[in-house]
Amino acid sequence: MLSHYYTVKGHGEHEIVIQKSRFIAHITRATTEEEAQSFIQEIKKKHWDATHNCSAYMIGENNQIQKANDDGEPSGTAGVPILEVLKKKGLKDTVVVITRYFGGIKLGAGGLIRAYGKATSEGIAATGMVERKLVQIMHTNVEYTLLGKIENELRSSSIHLLKDIHYLEDVTFDVYVDGDKCQAYMEWMIDLSYGKAETTPGEHLYLEQDV
Repeated sequence: MLSHYYTVKGHGEHEIVIQKSRFIAHITRATTEEEAQSFIQEIKKKHWDATHNCSAYMIGENNQIQKANDDGEPSGTAGVPILEVLKKKGLKDTVVVITRYFGGIKLGAGGLIRAYGKATSEGIAATGMVERKLVQIMHTNVEYTLLGKIENELRSSSIHLLKDIHYLEDVTFDVYVDGDKCQAYMEWMIDLSYGKAETTPGEHLYLEQDV
């Protein structure tokens, strides 16, 4: 699993007009090629009367799946420029469809490349990007006498994020810890609790933060 990566916040749409042609960016997150293709077909069905519905997507930890489709535009003037924006922004698991309603003025190859690139960039900006960071939930069990001290240290920490506190026979803190800081966290807890804390590693998951 990647320690962190960037993707889009969710579903978004954004329209621009260039030389009387409407370019509507449709953007969403997709973790499989099937999801990406389903989204593309959904947009094509919705905008069945459009001149073109061009698309591109990047999927997989190592961008294993990359596809671009010009949907009738001159070869290389639509799908590839969309894909290049995704690459430039370092976005993974992202699919983009740019719907074009022709306004009567031909843009030429260079104009099309710039138009599809601009529509994609502005669409991503309108949708928003997030960084997904891999963390592990650490469960730290301490006696009630240490509750105040441990809670204060965790809440003031700029490194570890307190998720939850369970008040049972003892107190258990659920804490999000960056994957490469788990050993340091356990040692920190031992120091804070004078060797009394018991920490158990939990599941791995991704936390999202706007960028």
